[in-house]
Formats: sequence, structure tokens, C-alpha cells
Amino acid sequence: MQEVFFTSDTHFSHGNIIRFCKRPFNSSDEMNECLIDNWNARVKSTDIVYHLGDFAWWRLPQLKIQQIFDQLNGQKFLVLGNHDRFDQVSKLGWQWIRQQSGIQVQGEFIWLNHFSMRVWNKSHHGSWHLFGHSHAKLGPNGKSCDVGVDAWDYSPVHFDEIKEVMKKVETPINYKSPENRFSWHGPSQR
Repeated sequence: MQEVFFTSDTHFSHGNIIRFCKRPFNSSDEMNECLIDNWNARVKSTDIVYHLGDFAWWRLPQLKIQQIFDQLNGQKFLVLGNHDRFDQVSKLGWQWIRQQSGIQVQGEFIWLNHFSMRVWNKSHHGSWHLFGHSHAKLGPNGKSCDVGVDAWDYSPVHFDEIKEVMKKVETPINYKSPENRFSWHGPSQR
């Protein structure tokens, strides 16, 4: 059976991310090895992985980025992050590359973006929003979840794990409820 996973902010070979995020690695090579091993321990070759940006350090030579990409199991899809250079990542073999995207998994509509959003497509209808970029420093806002490796023990997170998180978070704002309405009146027109 094909499984679905999500991840973000692997930052392969980005040495400074170890210090910035207090990752428990002594070198970028050690970090790469752990991230690759954790990925492949969870993801089979037939599984789907949505990577929500910041795949690898952009100054890395193309050949090294390709070697890392080729070691990772699964059919891989990319939502661009602020550290992804399109001219590099477009050569790797992603199934698709997008700025953001809406997908459906087991009847759930999920909005994918590298950045956390306060509202997203269909959020007022209970859709989920998955994001990265925050390196485990942002909690959920409504039905949203950080899927970055810093929040998930340096591994991709399975759809079922996210489903459990979504059972515990508050439902999105009911925009039709009178107590949630506000009125804004711009400059008066004379």
C-alpha cells in the first residue's frame, strides 16, 4: 500500500543550520547521514513524500545535491522554500515543483506552503495547512501543523500521525459566526 509522508527543512549539507537550530550533529555529513537514514527507514520506494521546502544548502554543488536526492526513497514532490534555488532543484527529478499547492489525501483537503499561514484555501471549511520554515518554533493555528524535521525527530511525518495531531487542535474560525465578524470602515469618502 502506498503511504503518504510530509517533511520540510532538511537543509542537507547546511552546516550553519546545526548551530541555528541546535541540531544534535557534529557535522553536516553526520546530519545528512541521519536525515537520509531516518527518511529511508520510514519511506518505501513506492510511497509519496511532499517536501515543503529548504531541501539542501543552495551553495552545494549540483552533483552533491543530486547524490543526496537519489538516495531518498519515494516519489518526491517539492513546495519551494526560501533556500531552494529553482535552477538547482528543477534538475533533481521531483514529480512536481510548486510555490504552494492544495492536495487531497484520504478525503482531507490539505494546503501545502513552506510558510505558516493564518488562513489558507478552504480553512473555513476545515482544511488542513502543513508548513515548515519555523523549525519547530510555531504551534498550530487552527488546523495547521509544522512538518519540518526539527519538529519530527529529523524524519518525515506520516499522514496518520498528522491526522492524530489534527484531532487535538482547535477547529478553524467560523467566519460566519456573528461573534467572529468585525467591521472595518476605511477612510470616509466625502
